[in-house]
Amino acid sequence: MGRKFIKKKKVEQLEIVPLDENPPLPPQRASDEAIPKREQWVNKQRVLVFAARGISHRDRHLMRDIKTLMPHHRPEAKMERSKTLSVVNEMCEMKHCNKAMLFEGRRKRDLYMWVANTVGSTGPSAKFLIENIHTMAELKLTGNCLRGSRPLLSFDAKFEELPHLKLLKELFVQTFAVPNHHPKSQPFIDHVYTFTYLDNRIWFRNFQILSEDGGLSEVGPRFVMNPVKIFDGSFTGNTIWENPDYVSPSKQRQVLKKAAKDKYVNRVEQKVQQEATRPVKAYEGLDNEELFDDEDPIETAKLLAMKAKKKLEEKKTPKTALSKKIKEKQMQVIKDVIEQKKAKAKRTKKV
Repeated sequence: MGRKFIKKKKVEQLEIVPLDENPPLPPQRASDEAIPKREQWVNKQRVLVFAARGISHRDRHLMRDIKTLMPHHRPEAKMERSKTLSVVNEMCEMKHCNKAMLFEGRRKRDLYMWVANTVGSTGPSAKFLIENIHTMAELKLTGNCLRGSRPLLSFDAKFEELPHLKLLKELFVQTFAVPNHHPKSQPFIDHVYTFTYLDNRIWFRNFQILSEDGGLSEVGPRFVMNPVKIFDGSFTGNTIWENPDYVSPSKQRQVLKKAAKDKYVNRVEQKVQQEATRPVKAYEGLDNEELFDDEDPIETAKLLAMKAKKKLEEKKTPKTALSKKIKEKQMQVIKDVIEQKKAKAKRTKKV
């Protein structure tokens, strides 16, 4: 009996096709179907931006401008002054934020800004005095950028030299930079933040990128950060760095008031000295006082002409008078010589 060989059918192997990271959306989608979530959003930085009670209207407008520039921010109501700053860490934990930006006002004049890393209250945190505030509504600038777009961050070369500026640079990058693929952000980069270190202060500017060759146009806002202290914890802890050149605004105003007071004292002293050195007797009359007696300009002109003529006559001497004076001088010299010779002859005779 012969064996029957059954031919086995060849199984076709499926090709392994790599999954597309961004698969195309179907032309039609049911309304009940769930919207696929974005998986690219990895850097989930959230910044809690809020203020304490007591800030002025300009400071509030600056905070509103910063909120519009940062789509990854979380709003919060004003904090009461009675609360301590350590409460901010609990507020960030409830809002699921890992960074905090607190604006604190003093006397409706001075504005302080806190920037801190609140993850586990590890810190660091930095305190700044905000000066020269100009908001977007106040400045009539020509620049414009898309709301929610991602910015470039440009830092001065000094941020790589000084150690405390290296720490502040990292803090600014994590706070101001918009995370990639953030749900509220736009996939464009059309503006740049510049942080410049000059005169022991950090100058913040926001520019629109006009062209790839470096054309810029300022958008705003603009302000100057004067660093005061850096702490190792979040709103607490030991002081890592302190600005030796920092002078509080109240101290500056006190110095200006003192200078104004010294100005008044100097003015009073000058008056007293003037009274003490005032002459008792009046000055003597002038040589040509009679010129001012008559108000007629023709008469005064005639008097001036007569005075000038008299002076010329006094200066001029005739030739005869000059020759006479010369002869008298010569005769006097001859007489002196004769007398000297006679006196000499008498001395020789006596000897």
